[in-house]
Amino acid sequence: MAGAMKGLRKRLRTWRQSKRLLDEEVFYAGRFDSQGLAIPDEAAIRSVLRARFPQLAARTKGQLRILAVYHHYNWEDESLRPSLEKFGAVTCYDWGERFDRTSRSWIPTVRDSMNRDLLARVGEWTAEAPFDVCFCYLSGEQITPAALERMRSYGFPLVNLSLNDKEHFVGKVRGGRAFGMRDICRYFDLCWTSTEDALKKYCVEGAMPLYLPEGANPEVHRPYDVERSIDVAFVGQCYGNRPEVIRKLQEKGIRAEAFGFGWPNGALATDEMVKMYSRSRINLGFGGVAGHDDTFCLKGRDFEIPMSGGLYVTESCPELEKFFRPGEEVVTYGDFDDLVEKIRHLLSHPEEAERIRKAGFERARSEHTWEMRFEKVFKLMGVLEEQLQQ
Repeated sequence: MAGAMKGLRKRLRTWRQSKRLLDEEVFYAGRFDSQGLAIPDEAAIRSVLRARFPQLAARTKGQLRILAVYHHYNWEDESLRPSLEKFGAVTCYDWGERFDRTSRSWIPTVRDSMNRDLLARVGEWTAEAPFDVCFCYLSGEQITPAALERMRSYGFPLVNLSLNDKEHFVGKVRGGRAFGMRDICRYFDLCWTSTEDALKKYCVEGAMPLYLPEGANPEVHRPYDVERSIDVAFVGQCYGNRPEVIRKLQEKGIRAEAFGFGWPNGALATDEMVKMYSRSRINLGFGGVAGHDDTFCLKGRDFEIPMSGGLYVTESCPELEKFFRPGEEVVTYGDFDDLVEKIRHLLSHPEEAERIRKAGFERARSEHTWEMRFEKVFKLMGVLEEQLQQ
């Protein structure tokens, strides 16, 4: 009885969450059309930003002075910061070093204290020398519109990275304020989103959006010369349908193992995680959004696993097909039976698996590094010189 009730509550919660997302999409699509808006192309982005910052002088790569505002949760310092440092000197503000982000009083008091501290520190730094650009990885949960308005007064352009706007563009709402991007996006000069269908939402809210996915750092995500001793591995948190899929694979006789928070094997340090991609014949991915049926978004592992030299098998996602060729550079699956069939095929055809693995690695290294992402963003913003073609 208790199990049945739990299942019923889960289905009800999934239905409510799916309905909320659908209502949100319908609302923004209607506003987008009724206001006659258009998603800006790169030429429009360049034009608007040039007009907004006529005093900016583009610098050569390595000469930028960059302010970075983000918290290192578990990947940021290893992927974002080294890539930013390719472009110049980076001054980083990580609020986790001075404020408890897990505090129950975060919203009523701690966040405002953090925002005041951020503004004071930026004021001190800019008094020493002006920044060329500010890169942020923030949401409405961490910063207020008032603080961002003050940040804009320092005169350098602000770009913000937002991942999973599929689910969190609005997100939780407390006291009328959204935890996602809805209430703060208009204060950034460029909003970099990894979610294509969020572009209309940004436009409706008066922001300048750019669709660009995650990347990976090849200095961290690289192949290791180790024995492939595991047939199927998944590295990531234990939630949603993931435990059921792993269990059912094992019941089918497939040697599947999972690592990360919530799994019996526990979490892996970054270097061990990357080695796991090389140790595994197949690296499993889940592209779904937690608590939602048939809703998918790009994940960091979509780029990290191929760049690490791992053979990647993940759920079918239309956005992923823009960046990798399914069946040639990665493998995608529909339902569970399709997953089982493709795993068994790849394990029994190692030469084909190796061709796909190598092709995915080459595509990731040549097109999907964080450095390439930042280069595109900074050139669009007019702070980085365009390199002359030889």
